[in-house]
Amino acid sequence: MKIKLLLFLFFINVSYPALADNGLVSTQSPYTVPETTAKLKQVLKDKGMTLFAHVKHSESAKEAGVDLRPTELLIFGNPKIGSVIMSCQQSVAIDLPQKFLVTEDENKDVWVTYNSPIYLAARHGINMDSEKCRSVIEKVSKALNAMVPK
Repeated sequence: MKIKLLLFLFFINVSYPALADNGLVSTQSPYTVPETTAKLKQVLKDKGMTLFAHVKHSESAKEAGVDLRPTELLIFGNPKIGSVIMSCQQSVAIDLPQKFLVTEDENKDVWVTYNSPIYLAARHGINMDSEKCRSVIEKVSKALNAMVPK
């Protein structure tokens, strides 16, 4: 069983090189923040996901008199999948629904960042020996990676 977990973690490390120690996956987008956000919203719609909120942090910051580079957050999910993950370990609900953070850095590069489901599984002690739990975490990991505009 531990061999399966080690192989799984190796697969994730090789497949998602942008995964940082803090559990965030960041992928560069060739589009502007508004274009990237629009593309993500369309992908979510096409996949039948629920978009719970679109937070335009930089606009709110401007209203508060704070200068913030373009920063937008999409909060989304699918209860059919998220509920399965929560049934594996209920505490993961604190990190769900999933989010895409779209930002522009100081070099004007645009990034899409999200919480790695693998990291969330480890953080919440989800039993990756369970076929049900492992398969849904793998599925969500692959789906999130595929949704990011490249």
